[in-house]
Amino acid sequence: MKAGFYLGNHTYEVKEIKDRKPVDHEVKIEVAWCGLCGTDIHKFEGKNGASVVVPPIILGHECSGIVTEVGENCENFKPGDRVACDPSWGCGRCEWCKKGYQNFCIHRHGVAKGFAEYVYPPEENVYKIDHSLDLEDAAFTEPLSCVLHGMDLLNIESGSNIVMYGMGSIGSLMLQLLKLTAPKNLIVVEREENKQELAIELGATKACTDQEIEEIADKLNVDYVIECIGLKNTMEQAIHIAGKRAKVLLFGLGDPEENISFNQFEAYTKELSIYTSYLNPHTSRKAISLLESGVIDTKKIISARLSLEEMGEELKTKKYSRKGKVMVSLSGKH
Repeated sequence: MKAGFYLGNHTYEVKEIKDRKPVDHEVKIEVAWCGLCGTDIHKFEGKNGASVVVPPIILGHECSGIVTEVGENCENFKPGDRVACDPSWGCGRCEWCKKGYQNFCIHRHGVAKGFAEYVYPPEENVYKIDHSLDLEDAAFTEPLSCVLHGMDLLNIESGSNIVMYGMGSIGSLMLQLLKLTAPKNLIVVEREENKQELAIELGATKACTDQEIEEIADKLNVDYVIECIGLKNTMEQAIHIAGKRAKVLLFGLGDPEENISFNQFEAYTKELSIYTSYLNPHTSRKAISLLESGVIDTKKIISARLSLEEMGEELKTKKYSRKGKVMVSLSGKH
């Protein structure tokens, strides 16, 4: 079977690797679609993703597909099932797993490398999806589940003033969830005009630049700030514009070698709470339910549908990922 590898030193290659049968509780899935994640780009650029990267590795983890075969001890799946994957496996036995935080599992590793024609996750990481849900939409399960975890940390109250930074694919998902909290004001900070238009279309009450938000925050107490970009200047500004008793979520993945700074006295006088969000513990089923309900629009987020072979150029240029979510077509089934 074919798989797309990051080989290190800004090198990507599609290779033929040996296919195999599933064993034990494994579910063999013919991958239909896999999304390109920002962490895949980080890995290609020589930085870590959610974990330390040691190439060569198969990229991708946001995948959906159809079950073709199951291991001898698999109880809950059969060939023909339409499924989505949670790529992050936890042992269920270490102290962090016992506390309910499998994202911190000391044995955690990825089990669905989606830039491949087949994946073999254990059945506890596989979720059935309804026939009404397009497999391309189902590939948004993992990024949406990560966004849900960040939202759960904030516990947003209705009628609030919310500012969100960035209308990339993650920001576009986050915005739609924020809209469901019934905010008074939902303001998106985004420099690109076409992305500002998309923000309004997906539910923002206002879209503005990073210069304009300073003036707005001087007149409005911002209750929640969600940063979905991961740049030093936007993370620092997100903390600065937050209002009294505000919660700030630094969701965007920053450069692991770059620190950010903020004025502690200013944060102290506003009694800020600053959050980060790591992975997606126990939110995959909720993500699938939202996708099945139709309240999340994924089609407006997709900027390109590419083959495994075309991903090498995209990783170098980011031509389409700068505009939205790039979907890798494996079987391309819907």
